[in-house]
Amino acid sequence: MLTETVQKAVFFDVDDTLYDHLAPLRKALQDVLSLPEDMPYGEIYHRFRYYSDLLSEEKNLSAVPEDAALADMRRRRFMLALAEFGVFITENEAEAAQAAYVNSQFLIQPFPGAMDLMENLTRLGVKVGLITNGPEEHQQKKLEALQVERYIPKHHIFVSGGVGYAKPDVRLFEHANKITGTTPEHSYYVGDSWRNDVVGAIDAGWTVLWFNHRDALPESDHTPHFTVHNYDEIAERLLLASQYA
Repeated sequence: MLTETVQKAVFFDVDDTLYDHLAPLRKALQDVLSLPEDMPYGEIYHRFRYYSDLLSEEKNLSAVPEDAALADMRRRRFMLALAEFGVFITENEAEAAQAAYVNSQFLIQPFPGAMDLMENLTRLGVKVGLITNGPEEHQQKKLEALQVERYIPKHHIFVSGGVGYAKPDVRLFEHANKITGTTPEHSYYVGDSWRNDVVGAIDAGWTVLWFNHRDALPESDHTPHFTVHNYDEIAERLLLASQYA
């Protein structure tokens, strides 16, 4: 449990944890590929994230700068995910969808309650930060769109492409602890991805809140400490753990 005698820390994932990651994907698929409204976009999103994480982990793409291999992964994840739903696209169409997807990501809004929670935790003396996978410049543009600098100091933001380690590698979590002067036993992590967030943070010895707002299924025998579905539940758990609620 968190107490007043230790340095408390809460870190958040970014994609689909701070904002709705499905919204820009849906817009890209509809604008570029003219997919109908009744497509199962939630299911498509699950498979899109699955292939994104799988292909990235195979070649450690989240821990390196943008390059041709990363561009190829981004095309393949569109093609593989959509093929499972009977939609077969060319590499050119996948590249156009990726471009539209990126542009939409810079128009994002945070989930209701996310920024208020960060502000409240900071006021209570908790160190608040972010740990996210992806190229540093690309992720930074999202953070600018979300205006996270109003709530989180720059030296508490850890982007895998800048650090050199990517979730679920425990070294990324260890690096965050070292830089912020915190310890695993007093660090909480909030994230939506089983592969990256749940597995990575648990293996690093952190307390994990699995933000399962899309009703995903576990992918391993790891056990998150809490499963939450919205920011009201996240705030309740964190404030109770801080013994301030």
